[in-house]
Amino acid sequence: MGRLDDKVCVITGAAAGLGRVAAELFAAEGAAVVIADLGDGAEAVAAIEAAGGQAAYVHTDVSDEDSVRAAIEAATNEFGGLHVLYNNAGVSLGDDDGVVNTDVPVWDTTLRINVTGVALGCKWGIPAMQATLAAADDPGATTSIINVASFVAHVGAATPQIAYTASKGAVLSMTREIAVIHARQGIRANALCPGPVLTPLLAKYLDTPEKQQRRLVHVPMGRFGEAREIANGALFLASDESSFMTGQSLLVDGGITAAYTTPE
Repeated sequence: MGRLDDKVCVITGAAAGLGRVAAELFAAEGAAVVIADLGDGAEAVAAIEAAGGQAAYVHTDVSDEDSVRAAIEAATNEFGGLHVLYNNAGVSLGDDDGVVNTDVPVWDTTLRINVTGVALGCKWGIPAMQATLAAADDPGATTSIINVASFVAHVGAATPQIAYTASKGAVLSMTREIAVIHARQGIRANALCPGPVLTPLLAKYLDTPEKQQRRLVHVPMGRFGEAREIANGALFLASDESSFMTGQSLLVDGGITAAYTTPE
């Protein structure tokens, strides 16, 4: 028995990186996974199917409403419903700096993808979840929305990325409100807040040992997170193990937000 048996999941940004790790883990736990990404998801689908799982790829721009709607419809048409929506897609732009130095186009692009993209996923995903729950006719059943925020929504940093930080704070607030509005419909919504994980996205900024240590000195555990550790957090939120959890921020951050000083 898998932890996601018979569940249908849409994961945005799942063709590579953290999203792909989550997609493969969810499929291994029994879910049918729709990989919704601007990048080519054929390789991810092939890997899941080779391991005996079910997956489909839909070319998706999360900032475009029609594109998001098509991804949700693909889940319901191909796999028969929607139980988990994992809004994972996001950007952190190289020109994102402090509030004085960040140009308006950087704000616009970051917020359109990181905030509007999450909102559009929920706009079209929630009705699909409502229909799925109605068809199940199980008063105890729940569905799960997982919105990716970040530890930076909880703490400030002197290595600024102001548009990204603001966008993740918005995701936290939006998630709480969605959770409260839809709680009695059996739809749960939680934010997943990863700490620093040395993905290619972060590695291009932390390209020297000195830059990496500048971050690691603030992490009590003294290391970067692993992609699978973040995916395991998402798996918990997606599964029925978190059935009494909604409107929360799950920090998987090596203790960074708990620290005032750290071990030497």
